[in-house]
Amino acid sequence: MTSTVSGIVAYPVTPFETADNDVINVEILRLLIDRMIDAGVDAIAPLGSTGEAAYLDHSEWITVATESIQTAEGRVATIVGVSDLTTAGTVRRAKIAERLGATAVMALPTSYWRLTEEEVRTHFTTLADSIGIPVMVYNNPATTGIDMQPELLFDLFSNVENITMVKESTGDVTRMHRLRELSGGELPFFNGSNPLALEALRAGATGWCTAAPCLIPHEIVDFYRVVATGDAEQADTIFRRLRPFLDMIVSRGLPTTIKSGLKGLGIDAGLPRRPLLPLGDPEAGRLRDLIGECVSHADVPRGN
Repeated sequence: MTSTVSGIVAYPVTPFETADNDVINVEILRLLIDRMIDAGVDAIAPLGSTGEAAYLDHSEWITVATESIQTAEGRVATIVGVSDLTTAGTVRRAKIAERLGATAVMALPTSYWRLTEEEVRTHFTTLADSIGIPVMVYNNPATTGIDMQPELLFDLFSNVENITMVKESTGDVTRMHRLRELSGGELPFFNGSNPLALEALRAGATGWCTAAPCLIPHEIVDFYRVVATGDAEQADTIFRRLRPFLDMIVSRGLPTTIKSGLKGLGIDAGLPRRPLLPLGDPEAGRLRDLIGECVSHADVPRGN
C-alpha cells in the first residue's frame, strides 16, 4: 500500500463549549476544519497532541473523529490520531477511524513503561495488520519518552506493508537525512517540528505536520507553495517572518497556545483541558502580535 498524502497536514485543536470543558464544541471544530481546507491545506489530522487526544474519553474521541471526517467530506485527506496506552486500545481506535472513512491513521508508541525496540515493533505491526488503510508512525520522544531511531523506522516501513509514512518530531534534521539515506528517498517522512520546517522540507520531507494553520492558514500554505517552487530566497524571507510565531506556539503545549491564539482571533475554542492551563495575558498578547505580524506582512499572491 502506498501513501497519497503530502504537503501541509493541519492539526485542529479539540474545542470545548463550557467552562468545565466537558462538552465538545462541534460547530467550532467544523469552522476550524473548513477554514483550513478553504485556505488550501492538503490534509487534516484530528486527535493528535494538538487535539488533546490523550485527555479525551472514548466517546469524546469518537465524536471528534466522526465530525472531523464528515466535515472534510473527502475534500482533503484525513489522518486520524489513534494513539492509546495499549495495543488493543490503539487497534480499536484505528478500526473505528477506518470505518468512518479516514484516509490513514497516525500513532505514537505511548506507554507507562518505556518500551523495548521489539515491543515497539510488535505494537506497530499489530496495528498495521488490523486495518486496511495506511499507518503513519509518529516519533516524538519529548512527549512519549520513547525515541525510535531512523533504523527502526526504516525497518517498520520496509517490513510492514501498511506502514507507509513517518512523522519525525525530534527537531533533529540529521534524522531526516538518515531516513532519506536508508530508504534511497522512498520513505515519505513528515516534519513535526515547527521551527525546523524550512530545513526539513529542504532535506526532502514529504510535508509538514503542523497546528500553525489553526491560526494563520493562508500564510502556512503560501510558505509551503513557495518552497515547492524552489524559490529559495523568497522561502528564506517568509520563514524568517514566520519563525518567531512558530517558536511561540511551541513554547507551551500546543493546545494552550493555539486556543489562546484563536481567542485573540475571535474564535472561542474554549480552554485547554486541565492539567493544561491557558496562557497568561502577557504571553497571549505577544502571540496576538506575532499573528498580526505574520498576516500583515504576507506578500505571496494567492490564486482563487
